[in-house]
Amino acid sequence: MKYWRNRNSKPVSVIWYLACGISPKGEPAEGRIPQGKHLRFVCDLVLGVWDFIYLRQTLGSRYGPQCVQILVTTCLALTLSLPAAASGTDSAVKVVETLHAELMGVMKQADALGYRGRYQQLAPVVNYSYDLPFISKVVVGRYWSKFSPEQKEQFVKTFTKLSIATYANQFSGYSGERFKTIAAEESTRDRLLIKTVLIKPNGEEIELDYILHEKGRQWQIINVIAQGVSDLSLKRAQYTSYLKKNGFDGLLQKINDKIKSYEG
Repeated sequence: MKYWRNRNSKPVSVIWYLACGISPKGEPAEGRIPQGKHLRFVCDLVLGVWDFIYLRQTLGSRYGPQCVQILVTTCLALTLSLPAAASGTDSAVKVVETLHAELMGVMKQADALGYRGRYQQLAPVVNYSYDLPFISKVVVGRYWSKFSPEQKEQFVKTFTKLSIATYANQFSGYSGERFKTIAAEESTRDRLLIKTVLIKPNGEEIELDYILHEKGRQWQIINVIAQGVSDLSLKRAQYTSYLKKNGFDGLLQKINDKIKSYEG
């Protein structure tokens, strides 16, 4: 069992060097898994298992090869799951940064494109970046279950138009602004939080945090938190209140009026 406790042996050496970020020769390990709390936890778990087995053996308990194999396989499976998690974070960041890149391009060509041109150019990236059917369902709360299938389809379509129109209206000029990604963190319910800022020419920073979830094999935005204010919560409060007073047709008309006001 000393072989399994020795950090110069395998598979322990593999886990140990991943945690330290060096190769067995003492050189930086290329392609290693980025350090993080999950990796450190797994590394500690693996090494703890070796120590546990060795300690019990020295005290007289016997662990056969099958038991050791099960423990080794379990620990390595946990370790090998880490690259997938890191890949998921990278994919989520790419979604946000692709959106930002398209917004910057539109801002720089804002006058030449006009509102209609900005709308058409932003439509594909907004549809790709956002899970608009999911957001549409959330913003109307309990009223969603009362909508007919036709109403649901109509609302998603109208809400999607509003989302694109809002971006086309707000990003209508460029004066030196730039986006910067600050951090990517795990959020609740297997979601990811991508923290970014919009930096104005005078140095002022506007915080823009994105919440993403994975739909199928694609990460999509489901909420934007600007300066601490959740857009999802704000719309939900506004829409449910309006639905209570004016019903489905009233809300749909209000949204369409908003879109028309952007069109000018």
